[in-house]
Amino acid sequence: MQERARRIYNLRMGPRKGSEGVIARISIPYLATVAIAVLLLFAGHRAAARGPLVFQNDAQEVARARVQGTAERAGPGGFGEFGGADGYDDLGDFILMLQGERMAFEARILRGPRRGEVVSAVQTFGGLMPGAEREVAAGDTVLIITFGDEWFFNGRYRAGRLLWLGALFALCVLLFGGGKGFNTLLSLGLTCAAVFAVFIPSILSGGNIYLMALLVCAYTTVATLLIVIGFNKKSLAAALGCMSGVAATGIIAVAMDRALFLTGIVDEHSRFLMFLPVEGEINLRAIIFAGIVIGAMGAIMDVSISISSAIWEIKERAGAIRFDALMRSGMTIGRDIFGTMANTLVLAYIGTSLSVILILLVYTDSLTSLMNMEMIVVEILQAVAGSFGILLTIPLTSLFCSTIFLREGRGPRG
Repeated sequence: MQERARRIYNLRMGPRKGSEGVIARISIPYLATVAIAVLLLFAGHRAAARGPLVFQNDAQEVARARVQGTAERAGPGGFGEFGGADGYDDLGDFILMLQGERMAFEARILRGPRRGEVVSAVQTFGGLMPGAEREVAAGDTVLIITFGDEWFFNGRYRAGRLLWLGALFALCVLLFGGGKGFNTLLSLGLTCAAVFAVFIPSILSGGNIYLMALLVCAYTTVATLLIVIGFNKKSLAAALGCMSGVAATGIIAVAMDRALFLTGIVDEHSRFLMFLPVEGEINLRAIIFAGIVIGAMGAIMDVSISISSAIWEIKERAGAIRFDALMRSGMTIGRDIFGTMANTLVLAYIGTSLSVILILLVYTDSLTSLMNMEMIVVEILQAVAGSFGILLTIPLTSLFCSTIFLREGRGPRG
């Protein structure tokens, strides 16, 4: 009886051959995966970053400062001398028109070459650009910006509190998830690095946006699944299903881009991209494609790994099971997942564009005209193409799982 219990325990917990042996078996593939992922990031960044990532504006300087004291509010007034030689006449008149009331305050600069210097700055209220910004007070940390020789309030410093919130989130993930939580944070960091250190520099350097978007999706999928789940049949099937779903989303996005005659000029930000001093002209239609496939990748990956894990558990618990039964189980699980995941994707796009949708609904009296706006068309295309990707991921992942899990061999177990 004791021997049988010991065998069951070893089957569930794995053989115990000393902590060093367990660590060696787990750490070598894991560390190799992380090392290769980091090396690929460095290589990708060096290949992509051929131009400047930040374009400096010598006419303006932004500094973080701490408020030392304030004066009483006053009516609209000048912001100092905007001399014609400096080219600030029109800018000064425009700011004066918008400002409303103003309040002077003194602030000590906290960072940069002017660290420790106390300067006078101005905060404005109301005018033609009303806002809910509160008056600054002594001890507040703010950002100030120069126009000519004058400093102006440019908003409260919020990055510090966001960092604290991020640190709290990371701590909760570690406490709740343990080792899996650490792997989640690591994969999240690699994903952000792939986007900001490789994909965006490649755009600014004149790279092929279509190709780079697909490469970033493939990198993120493989790195995330190998780090979070490990090198096994589950991650292999999920990776194949995810990349197939992303590819299907990309095909639909390209086809509808041509069918809808999109220009890529969705909003004012798109227009600004047309005038960036970069190599060549940025392909705005390719930006739409990248936004669709990268935006849908997270949901598609979630669906693929959920189906892969569920089918693996069915196969392990059911013992002998046929291919068609495993395939039907995957499709049943996928239908339940799709019912909520499509809502998640659509609501995410609606939530990010809620302010724009409200403005357009108020100022557009024709539903046909509203639905013909490229901004709205692209939002709908993102939601529908992503949902198509999820829909196609379900049978594809089920097919890969049923084929790989039932294949006999000595490959890595789930």
